[in-house]
Amino acid sequence: MARWGRIIGAGIGFATGGIIGALIGGAIGSLFDIDGRNNLSGYENDTSFQQQRMSQNDFYSSLLVLLAAVMKADGVVKKSELDFVKNYLLRSFGEAKATQMLHVLREILKKDIPVGQVCLQIRQNMQYASRLELLHLLYHIAQADGMIEESEVRVISQIANGLGISSADSQSIRATFFDDLESAYKVLEISSSATDEEVKKAYKKMAVKYHPDKVSHLGEDVQKSATEKFKKINEAYERIKKQRNLN
Repeated sequence: MARWGRIIGAGIGFATGGIIGALIGGAIGSLFDIDGRNNLSGYENDTSFQQQRMSQNDFYSSLLVLLAAVMKADGVVKKSELDFVKNYLLRSFGEAKATQMLHVLREILKKDIPVGQVCLQIRQNMQYASRLELLHLLYHIAQADGMIEESEVRVISQIANGLGISSADSQSIRATFFDDLESAYKVLEISSSATDEEVKKAYKKMAVKYHPDKVSHLGEDVQKSATEKFKKINEAYERIKKQRNLN
């Protein structure tokens, strides 16, 4: 297990330090391998590439810590949650990398997680659009077993608040996991009393806010997840249009 002790040089990304780095410990080094290698050889002079990788590494390091906090919320780590996380990581990184990251996650699950400190570190270093996608993925995984426990809702709400995500945005993201007219209005962050013109304006605003291009720097898999949220916005708008007979 010596490979878990590798420490990547200071400055590679915000998640190597602070409380997130402390929680992940020596195992964080495995998150920074590129193409299965143990260093950045061959990429040292490609600044744009390195910056993109740093952003992805920070995002996934943050996601692993927050995932652990949510999975521990009800005192039981469910097999359905672990299976979803495993499949998500397999799609993102392949078997070798997913195995490493699952090891890191299991190590984090053994520790007490100061959610407030973790969220503060992320809030100070990550763009709002990326924080929104973190929240979306947390709800997605919490729903993996077909329902979301109240204890999980409390922790995710605490995370959303700590990340500086507005109540309206948090409710909008959660509403995408429900298929009814009331939830459609919540997705667009408006009430059923909104005028037709307000509905159209709300849709345009949300389409801009959640456009997948805003997280393109985090890689194809994160952008794919963001596309799912974007699709839900369109579906919500179409549901409201149909109910109102709007063109």
